[in-house]
Amino acid sequence: MREIGHFIAGRLVAGGSGRFGDVFNPASGEVSGRVALASAAEVDQAVAAAAKAFPAWSATPPLRRARVMFRLRDLLERDRAKLSAVITAEHGKVLSDSDGEVQRGLEVVEFACGMPHLLKGEFTDQVASGVDAWSVRQPLGVVAGITPFNFPLMVPLWMVPVALAAGNCFILKPSEKDPSASLLLAELLAEAGLPEGVFSVVQGAREAVEAIIAHPGISAISFVGSTPIARLIHRMGSERGKRVQALGGAKNHLVVMPDADLDDAADALMGSAYGAAGERCMAVSVAVAVGGAGDRLVERLEPRIRALKIGPGTDPEAEMGPLVTHDHREKVAGYIDAGTREGAELVVDGRGLRLQGYENGFFLGGSLFDRVQPGMRVYQEEIFGPVLDVVRAPDLGAALRLVNEHPFGNGVSIYTANGGAARDFAENVQIGMVGVNIPIPVPMAFHSFGGWKNSLFGDHHIYGPEGVRFYTRYKAITQRWPTAGRPGAQFVMPTGR
Repeated sequence: MREIGHFIAGRLVAGGSGRFGDVFNPASGEVSGRVALASAAEVDQAVAAAAKAFPAWSATPPLRRARVMFRLRDLLERDRAKLSAVITAEHGKVLSDSDGEVQRGLEVVEFACGMPHLLKGEFTDQVASGVDAWSVRQPLGVVAGITPFNFPLMVPLWMVPVALAAGNCFILKPSEKDPSASLLLAELLAEAGLPEGVFSVVQGAREAVEAIIAHPGISAISFVGSTPIARLIHRMGSERGKRVQALGGAKNHLVVMPDADLDDAADALMGSAYGAAGERCMAVSVAVAVGGAGDRLVERLEPRIRALKIGPGTDPEAEMGPLVTHDHREKVAGYIDAGTREGAELVVDGRGLRLQGYENGFFLGGSLFDRVQPGMRVYQEEIFGPVLDVVRAPDLGAALRLVNEHPFGNGVSIYTANGGAARDFAENVQIGMVGVNIPIPVPMAFHSFGGWKNSLFGDHHIYGPEGVRFYTRYKAITQRWPTAGRPGAQFVMPTGR
């Protein structure tokens, strides 16, 4: 059985705790490996290696740190097929989607290549008589990332390049469900010239997370996962004086206006609701049909959902693969059970799907609920699976209230031909990322990603300019050199006079 260990101080390290978790091939249901579950001692080893490496790495000129990112970018391009295959093998998503994950991570590496410019401060000559002032941004020290199973490479790449290029050392705790991509990333960073100890991977589960939160040598934590855990990590990390950005769950809406191109809207809903089997924090899980759009939209969605090509992620014709684990498949199926009990109209039921040759795989067909009410669990809670709710709203005002009153605030889109309606919606919706005729409004790497309300705990969004601010501290310097005729002691607040 293949054992998946850690990467500490520039080398692969076997699990020292003696505890392991199973890693599955989601398409077959078979165990494909065992991942080491780190103890607090192994987290401490990674922190010690990072603390040793930090003085030299933070003193390395930003241009030289950026050159490591340039080389990493080339290596990711070289190995993107290998990376995609590893992602599909452990997560289950189709290969084309895994390749898209690599691409979106690559874009953050490309952004980090510009770190010398991004770290430039501001200078004011002669801010007062004989006094100059300027600002700098300096790295925090040793920082950590705790990342989810649904994007085992992309989400780490949303954090790692920005943190490293800014001069920090980074400890990654990936999901134990699909851990292998993190080790490939570590090997590529070493090949790109990153010094030993600057980047480590510590595999594990709850004990590793608790050790990261408690460790006094870690200055900041970036987390992506469920809202309950995000809230907990933000509270516990903040209580210990750490800087924390904790991205939580989502219930993303797509508002379909009566004047929208309904075929375009239906296609958008198919890709965003059922891509990656709905295991995306930016998946659209609620379609808000406005006015008379509801019946016409459901008529278009139903045959498309029934025709979904579902199979192992390695099948080039597959549009949707399995869910990540058996337990998660059962959890999603349980939500479908709950929706029927609460009175939602189950138009398409994906629970009976069985694939010949893959009977033990973690497959679930696409499901569609119509006439979902806001009080239902399937509307209020994040399902994280291939289940789409259709909610009816009489007008745009009612649709806007639905979105704004929901406790999650990650992403939202509107499909319409009316520019005025789209502008008013984008201006007034209380959501962190907004799309207009765009199904998944994930910002490009030179902007920043993050939600509102229960979708983000902390002040900073992830990657982009917000990422640079998160991984650095601002310092203001005011300087004067002695000159003849100094006025002597002064007992008033300095001013610009």
